[in-house]
Amino acid sequence: MSRKDALLLRMLVFVPICMILSRLDVNPLIVFITAGVAIIPLAAWIANFTEAIATRIGPTFGGLLNATFGNATEVIVSMVALQAGMIEVVKASLMGSIIANLLLGLGLALFLGGLRTQKRSSPLNTDNLSAVARVNASLLNLVVVFLVAPTAIEVTSMKLHLETTNAFSYTASALLLIGYVLMLLFSMKTHNHLYGVDEDAEPESYGSEARGLYGLKLHIGLLLGTTIVLLFVSEVLVSSLEKAIATTGLTELFTGVILIPLFGAAVEIITCGICGAKNKVNLASSVAIGSSLQIAMFVTPILVFTGLLLGKPMNLDFDNFTVMGLGIAVIMTNSVTTDSRSNWLEGILLLMTYIMLASAFLLHPSLAS
Repeated sequence: MSRKDALLLRMLVFVPICMILSRLDVNPLIVFITAGVAIIPLAAWIANFTEAIATRIGPTFGGLLNATFGNATEVIVSMVALQAGMIEVVKASLMGSIIANLLLGLGLALFLGGLRTQKRSSPLNTDNLSAVARVNASLLNLVVVFLVAPTAIEVTSMKLHLETTNAFSYTASALLLIGYVLMLLFSMKTHNHLYGVDEDAEPESYGSEARGLYGLKLHIGLLLGTTIVLLFVSEVLVSSLEKAIATTGLTELFTGVILIPLFGAAVEIITCGICGAKNKVNLASSVAIGSSLQIAMFVTPILVFTGLLLGKPMNLDFDNFTVMGLGIAVIMTNSVTTDSRSNWLEGILLLMTYIMLASAFLLHPSLAS
């Protein structure tokens, strides 16, 4: 067992701790932090089990499985919060996860990777990687356009009804889902050679057919079991969130954009850091940008339609300041990835941008409690 797996096993102790504390008269901030820490190993194990299943069912279905469960943590936490009526927190946490992946995760990877190659720029690329970088940049720009549109409608309209914003959000969400499906088709089928996917590759062999089937069933069971546990922990996190906000004096927006993503996106951020330390900046870039695109183009639209079914209408009219922060994150990310080379200074620039945005969300007068 690797050190990473051993650490994740030890961190599972926070799962029963947060459950017990939620039943006691304990400071809600402590419960919130404990539940947040408990989410980290659960999210990591879900990612590990998903990857293990993907290796057994082949690259096409495996890629689709990863695309579906890649951000299971954000989906589960957001759905629990949506059911609780904390719509603004859900919106803020979605944007915060994207910002954290692009600036904190990718910034950490570029910085650590750059330290390994201080004498020269670290290549992100061959021609294929340059093409992928351009596609990712265009997709990130598309996301910003879709999320800016409701704000633009609001600013340019003298009288805007909520029903109008909701109707536009349903249309935009449908388009984002179509775009996500087309992105999967592009990366897994028509242009899989750009992403290093071998469509004809056989599923990884694990011995006899019976043993492989047993391993597949085991990992499916573990994936479902871990997901159920994550659901209970998410309920503890959300139930303690409102009280924690009241005791700390922080706003829902700051908590959603900065604090919750530090737990929900911790696995991606840590993965990016490890990849950077091993000078695998290409992989770190794929993790950070891929996760961000999945949240924006799949998770967010799914939550919009889920809110409609639950009677908790959620639209794409995000806080203006949050959308500005997302725009800044996308601009900075595109500026350091489209040239397909990296160095430690570019990583520092991304990290500095994240710290600047975190400070702005904390200190903005209109957001202060």
